[in-house]
Amino acid sequence: MAWLLIAAVSLVLGVVMAFEIGDALKREREFRSAPTCASVPVEASGCLWEQEFTVRRADAHRGERNEPAEAELSLPSGEPWEVTFRQTDPVMSDLEPGDNVVGLIWHGQVVEIRLADGRRQQTSDGPLGWPEDRLGGALACVSVGLTAFVGGLWPLFAPGNPRHAKAARVVRWHGVGIGAAAILALWVQGTNDWPMWAIPALWGPLALFILASMVAFALAALRGELEDAPTPATM
Repeated sequence: MAWLLIAAVSLVLGVVMAFEIGDALKREREFRSAPTCASVPVEASGCLWEQEFTVRRADAHRGERNEPAEAELSLPSGEPWEVTFRQTDPVMSDLEPGDNVVGLIWHGQVVEIRLADGRRQQTSDGPLGWPEDRLGGALACVSVGLTAFVGGLWPLFAPGNPRHAKAARVVRWHGVGIGAAAILALWVQGTNDWPMWAIPALWGPLALFILASMVAFALAALRGELEDAPTPATM
């Protein structure tokens, strides 16, 4: 039953992420085509404005789970701005109190931080990279969800049959491998800054290879070829 629960949660998450891809792409295109603001925006605006900030505090929260890297920035007027980051490199890890940085403001949010040496990094509110994240997450969750559903339901139709139980385990754990391949493809794409289509291009062959392995091992399990060999009798 635990695998059926995993299947349900994974499939729901995968479907939600798949539906978010379109909105993420639209937001990214809007950001890339946004004009520069003619003057300091007095309210949230779709134009881009570069604002100088001073770093008050920076905390990467290393070793703390579920805690995003964050920094507190200060306007020349002293007004504080809180920003978070999805990762620490290449900018956040080098932020120190007193540093001067340039923040890119879009729709009333700091979406990017730039250092004097030209390095820049998107904040958690930045639109870049979200379509790729949604696509990779959808592929991973749907893969795990479908195989967990099949592998979790299979033993219920053949209760007490060890061969079917072993074949079901083969399906489930190969599904985890297919999901991991999607995360790996997402990581390779992001590391090399390749276009989004690189994710399915990388994931597809890996998924087919793991799927072929899954079928082969499941059939072997049904034939009894994966059963433990009997221990030879000793004199």
